[in-house]
Amino acid sequence: MRRALAIDVGGTKIYNTIVNEAGEIVGDVEKHYTPKTYNEILTVFNEIISKYEKDVDVIAFATCGAVNNTNDRILGSTGNIAKEYPKTNFKSLSNKPVYVENDANCAAWAEHIVGASKGEAYSIMLTLGTGVGGGIILDNKLYKGKSGAAGEMHFKMSRNEKRKCTCGSTDCFEAYTSGTGLRLTAVEISKNPDITTYDVIDGVKSGDSQMIEIFNIWQEDIINGIIGLADIFDPDVFVLSGSMAEFVDTEYVTGRVNSEIVTQPTRVVKAQAGNYSGMIGAGLLALGVGING
Repeated sequence: MRRALAIDVGGTKIYNTIVNEAGEIVGDVEKHYTPKTYNEILTVFNEIISKYEKDVDVIAFATCGAVNNTNDRILGSTGNIAKEYPKTNFKSLSNKPVYVENDANCAAWAEHIVGASKGEAYSIMLTLGTGVGGGIILDNKLYKGKSGAAGEMHFKMSRNEKRKCTCGSTDCFEAYTSGTGLRLTAVEISKNPDITTYDVIDGVKSGDSQMIEIFNIWQEDIINGIIGLADIFDPDVFVLSGSMAEFVDTEYVTGRVNSEIVTQPTRVVKAQAGNYSGMIGAGLLALGVGING
């Protein structure tokens, strides 16, 4: 069975492991803190690849940032990693084939092949963490748009110009539905600038009425975003992943979404591919698993 060396590149951490064609992790998972400088990042890449490339068929990167449609270059600045990182010539890093894809797209593909949306031709994955990532599967194919940048969840939720988003605009879906968005909602309602997402979740669990109100507003923002996406893409299923997804009441959200959309009923479920879905998806894509539908 063919194998891929999968490397997941984030703004704070870089992981690597080996993934086979069945989407199984068959090597140790190694963790490195993302260096601050570009040359140090390249050094980490070279050390990982030189250690494992003889044992694999391809090198697969799941990376922060939008990736072009030939899967070999990052399209622009990612904002959370060394500014020179997008100029990386990934194919020069190994004599083996090198494949690069956005990390949220990779996670969506892992869910499509081995996870919560397996067997569904149309799915959308939303990664709810510090920010919000997205991956779109249409007719069993990863939808990337004309340039490769599709799936960025930065559509407007409001025109109040109240919340600055990481993309540079204001009031985007991410600015309301991420963990950061939950905290901002909590600050606005509680008037406590030091409140955290942990305070909200703990308060919900203990029955605090104000924390429940804050949580419900956050979940309502998620519902409203999903309604818009459902009406545009008509997917079989939405998959929620990321650190904040565990707190979402998917049964309630599914019911609310289906009561308002004008397309056919959909489902909202939690991810199943695990914490390393980015590496699993990158490996599967690099190995061509499921590419032809």
